[in-house]
Amino acid sequence: MKKLVLTALIAICSIGLFAQPLPPPYSHGETTDQPGAPIDGGLSVLLIMGAAFGAKKVCFLKKKSIEVE
Repeated sequence: MKKLVLTALIAICSIGLFAQPLPPPYSHGETTDQPGAPIDGGLSVLLIMGAAFGAKKVCFLKKKSIEVE
């Protein structure tokens, strides 16, 4: 029973340790918050490459199915 109470007490007291710290109010020496990093440059390239890879796979599978028949 003592072990259960001690385990529960440690678990309840340690919940606050999992909290994240607050972000700093200002960054980069500015007086206002800076916008986040843009993700468009890499994302558009990845989407184009994925579409090209998918088109290549579809063409390859169609060509392979025509040869089998």
